[in-house]
Amino acid sequence: MLELLWILLPVAAASGWWAARRSTTRNREDTECLTTPAYFRGLNYLLNEEPDKAIDVFVQLLEVDSETVETHLALGSLFRRRGEVERAIRIHQNLIARPALGEEQRAQALLELGMDYMRAGLYDRAENLFLELKEMKLHVRKALQNLLIVYQQEKDWQSCLETAQELESLANDPLTLERSHFYCELAEEALRKGQKEDAEKFLEKASSIDAHSVRPLHMQAQLAMEQEDCRAAIQLLRQAVEKDRDFLPEVLGDLKQCYQKLGNLPALQSYLKQFLGDGMDVAVALVITEIITETEDEAAARAFLSKQMHLHPTLKGLLRLIELNASLPDIQAEQMLVSMKTHVEQLLAERPAYQCSKCGFVANTMHWQCPSCRSWGSIRRKSEPEEKQS
Repeated sequence: MLELLWILLPVAAASGWWAARRSTTRNREDTECLTTPAYFRGLNYLLNEEPDKAIDVFVQLLEVDSETVETHLALGSLFRRRGEVERAIRIHQNLIARPALGEEQRAQALLELGMDYMRAGLYDRAENLFLELKEMKLHVRKALQNLLIVYQQEKDWQSCLETAQELESLANDPLTLERSHFYCELAEEALRKGQKEDAEKFLEKASSIDAHSVRPLHMQAQLAMEQEDCRAAIQLLRQAVEKDRDFLPEVLGDLKQCYQKLGNLPALQSYLKQFLGDGMDVAVALVITEIITETEDEAAARAFLSKQMHLHPTLKGLLRLIELNASLPDIQAEQMLVSMKTHVEQLLAERPAYQCSKCGFVANTMHWQCPSCRSWGSIRRKSEPEEKQS
């Protein structure tokens, strides 16, 4: 309530100023009878924790004209930012309903109301208002930016592409990353419908739009794997890693599956060794450990992983090392290791594996679009912090 008081007090002050200003052109008795009681009635509602009634009074006092419209807009925006969307909608709707509003002022009110609807999750209403602004050719850039958000929420990827192209031509701001992901989303839709040819075309467009994007290459590799073309899949996956080394942990499973089908796991081991170092993701060491276990024996795998954990200790690496040591015949050592394994598993379950590089959002699974800030391609696997053994 205290925060709301600080929001409405400037409005009350503005109402008082307006009343005083208008009183210079009115009879003093009329002002005392009509304006002053309403003003103090609004303050009384506010102090008695009846903010909705206070809003009604102050909005009525602030007749919409060229001098007060900005106050209405600012008040509505304040409520929206506070999360009180219903109040923001009431104020902006009241503003639009006034016939004396100029075209530019009405357009500003429509933009604000559209943002209110968007915040409330009423995307169809927001879309209609932003399209109206586009037709009016007023606030077009902001309308298109908001339309892009709406279409992404509705998963209307074709409309996303069209809107992004309009924005690019209008603002001269390339949206290549976003458009590449939109084509990838269309490809995923096509694959769900069994339309592989359409999916392949969408992925080709995605690659051509953004040469640095790894997602189209990964999806193309998965299509190649479905067609049992492991060599082509390996080539595509390695191209993706060349573009973005941080993407390697995401394709390790596919790489191993392909090399395994070709019966050439040592080649994968040789390829992965180049990624061992200070910035190593523990997933690389774990895959090499699996390969050594399958191609040699557990003793060699244990020796390799022990060396890596001595250089770069991590929780996941230690957990795997515990599992390898648990197979030793010493019963007491096994009991201790099993106990440690339980604690390490609990620590790992509590720590999210992914984080957005732009807003810091954390997640347990990979997202191509950040659910928080809606940035594309910003979610990355978190590097395992070094955990020194005490």
